[in-house]
Amino acid sequence: MNQENLTCKSCGSNTFTKGEIKNGYGNVMPIGKTLTFGSPVIYTFCKKCGEVSSIKIAKPEKF
Repeated sequence: MNQENLTCKSCGSNTFTKGEIKNGYGNVMPIGKTLTFGSPVIYTFCKKCGEVSSIKIAKPEKF
């Protein structure tokens, strides 16, 4: 997703950034696998109002 071409559907801003949840409790875990750390989740969101435009799994190979 190209951040330069995004327009926020809530406030109309075109200023976006990315953030990541990667602590042990914020990772996405595979269903049925017990010995895995899962993957961090990356959010692309509007810097003005916080509307999330994209949610992406950082390491899909973990699944």
